[in-house]
Amino acid sequence: MTPELTALALAGLLQVLQLIIMAIPANLQFGLRKTLGSRDVNTSGSLLFAELQPRTARLFRAFNNHFESLILFTIAIVVITLSGKSSEASQMAAYIYLAARIAYVPAYFFGLNPWRSVIWFAGFGATVFILVISIL
Repeated sequence: MTPELTALALAGLLQVLQLIIMAIPANLQFGLRKTLGSRDVNTSGSLLFAELQPRTARLFRAFNNHFESLILFTIAIVVITLSGKSSEASQMAAYIYLAARIAYVPAYFFGLNPWRSVIWFAGFGATVFILVISIL
């Protein structure tokens, strides 16, 4: 397995970990009756996740943000791997992405602005870099 694919597998495991660290406080806040339900709307008519406590809501948004970035990162890793263009540069970029995504969760949780955005951009930039070098 290439180092880039290892980084992708670890990013997938990070997504699982993010689900767990987001779901625990959400379940504690709402209880299993609500979280096992349809979660469409609550009695006041708003979406259930809109009622999350601020930091739990941040974990929820960080979790969703990782899904969004993971799509592009997966494309980049598949392309660089199938093209046979794996290099030290692409391997380093893959691990920069992974490190950025790991750092993004606490940065978002603690509201570290503007660092949260800087960290996000590091991961995004690493992904774009992999895509660009895969077609050169």
